Amino acid sequence: MSLTNKVLAAMVLGIIVGLVINYSGINAKGGTVNTYVVDGAFAVIGKLFVNALKMLVVPLVMFSLICGVCGIGDVRLLGRIGSKAFFLYLLTTAVAIATAIGFAAALGIGSGLNAIAEVTFSGKAAPPLTEVLTNIIPSNPINAMAQGEMLSVIFFSMMLGISILLVGRPAKSFIELIEVLNEVMMKMVTIIMNLAPYAVFCLLAKAMANLGFDLLLQLLGYVAVLVGALMFHLFVTLMIILKVFSGLSISKFLAKIRNVQIFAFSTSSSNATIPVTLRAVTRRMGVNNSVASFTVPFGATINMDGTAIMQGVATVFIANVYNVDLGLSGYLTVIMMSVLASIGTAGVPGVGLIMLSMVFSQVGLPIEGIGLILGVDRLLDMIRTAVNVSGDAAVSCVVAKSEGKLNVDVYNDPSAGEVDADSIHIDHEIEEELAHIINDNKLGDK
Repeated sequence: MSLTNKVLAAMVLGIIVGLVINYSGINAKGGTVNTYVVDGAFAVIGKLFVNALKMLVVPLVMFSLICGVCGIGDVRLLGRIGSKAFFLYLLTTAVAIATAIGFAAALGIGSGLNAIAEVTFSGKAAPPLTEVLTNIIPSNPINAMAQGEMLSVIFFSMMLGISILLVGRPAKSFIELIEVLNEVMMKMVTIIMNLAPYAVFCLLAKAMANLGFDLLLQLLGYVAVLVGALMFHLFVTLMIILKVFSGLSISKFLAKIRNVQIFAFSTSSSNATIPVTLRAVTRRMGVNNSVASFTVPFGATINMDGTAIMQGVATVFIANVYNVDLGLSGYLTVIMMSVLASIGTAGVPGVGLIMLSMVFSQVGLPIEGIGLILGVDRLLDMIRTAVNVSGDAAVSCVVAKSEGKLNVDVYNDPSAGEVDADSIHIDHEIEEELAHIINDNKLGDK
């Protein structure tokens, strides 16, 4: 059984077990079930998983950001193509999370569940905007890491990455070390996410045992708002950007990106979808490979529109559940952190939760709140990834069109680059011709 199915099964079982405990009346405070099961085993296992998420935040963000900045700092970024792509990716991410926060705040999802705070949590007040801005530059970066001050960690990591680039060749071995450490952290994410089904069961069973059916209704509301925000960003925001900046047909784009979205949905990984996205962008949409080979992998690294939307909706949801008033400065902090953290964040399943715990800790929300949405996150992660890769393709088309490197005839041809029996046959013929050419060139070398 896949991890996604395991998590979904654990979610259903956790909800059922929790509701049975809640409505059977055996969860009285001080009782055996409450002491040893709900506040015992369920609470301990859930807490261990939350602590594991916290453990990964600082090193994962630091190493991934340094790697991301080093990649972004390639000389190609200094050109028009790189700068345009960089601007558009950060713009779409900022718009995405601002829209998500607006949707969630307007609908008030999570309100009415304040009992979940259980009087043990009192969120710290969101700091004034001036304090947020001045704390971006840490006086002591080591202390900032220890305290989990993520804006400071992000700034220090970005400065370190830029400095590594300026040092140049002597820092090559150091960059390789950071890349290895980043891979190690990603492997740790994979290991911990494999434990997610057990945590989902315990966290949801505990929450349902304490709150009953009200929590289930609010979770359905959270899913509905998040999916609505994702669809709005895909079909409205991204399409407006595509039309305004390139003048290209929206309907043709949506028709040609469909297979990429399906693949992204099934893998929950922007990185795994790169080959499929590249093929669709170049052969189906007519983007020159010199543009697509940069914008698509670049987008898989820094374009996290779907993840940003999740962070916005989840932040509002958990803030309402725990009755924490973030205020304008708190929401601006969330937007700023999500945009900055998107640089270098790996496009693999599960990383969004690590980034979300980082956002929560910065604005004073309990990371334990992630347990409420963890059960539905894997399914929603699939939709988020489809939105992410759609943004990669849209930006690639916009940049290519502005540089005169988009074949409009190919873009407007509904059948261009379609994968069918004939096109597969032609591809095999091309491969054979290339093999002959390579052999001829080898024979003719002097």
